[in-house]
Amino acid sequence: MRSALRRRLLQAAHTDALAALDGDTWRSRCLHCRRALALRADGEALGTTSLEHVVPSAWFGRRAAAELCARVGFEPDDPRNLALACASCNHGKGCTHDARGPGDARAREVVAALLDARMARWREPAETP
Repeated sequence: MRSALRRRLLQAAHTDALAALDGDTWRSRCLHCRRALALRADGEALGTTSLEHVVPSAWFGRRAAAELCARVGFEPDDPRNLALACASCNHGKGCTHDARGPGDARAREVVAALLDARMARWREPAETP
C-alpha cells in the first residue's frame, strides 16, 4: 500500500472521535453503515477498511459543490474530508452519488449529511500522524 494512502488513513483515524488505538490496531466504525473497521497502527487497512473522501475529490473546483468544499478547506485531502468507510459503502457512494456529480440535488444532500456525520465525529489530532 502506498505511503500517502497510509498517511491519509491514519489522519482519518487520528481525527475520528470513534476511533481508538487498541494495542497496534485502530478500531472504528464505517461513516456510512457503522460496520466495525480496523486499521494497523502503521496505516495498513485491515479487512474492508477503505479511505472515504466525504466530498468527492472530483467535485473540488465545481461551482455546484463550492459550499461543501468550503466546509473542508477547499482541499480534497484535508483531514476534515477524510473518513474511514467499509469498501462496500465507499464503492456504493462512488457509483451512485459521487458519479451523479454536484449538480444533482440528491447527491449534494447525501454528501452534506455524510459531512455532518464526519464533523460530529471530528476530534482535533493530538499530533500530526
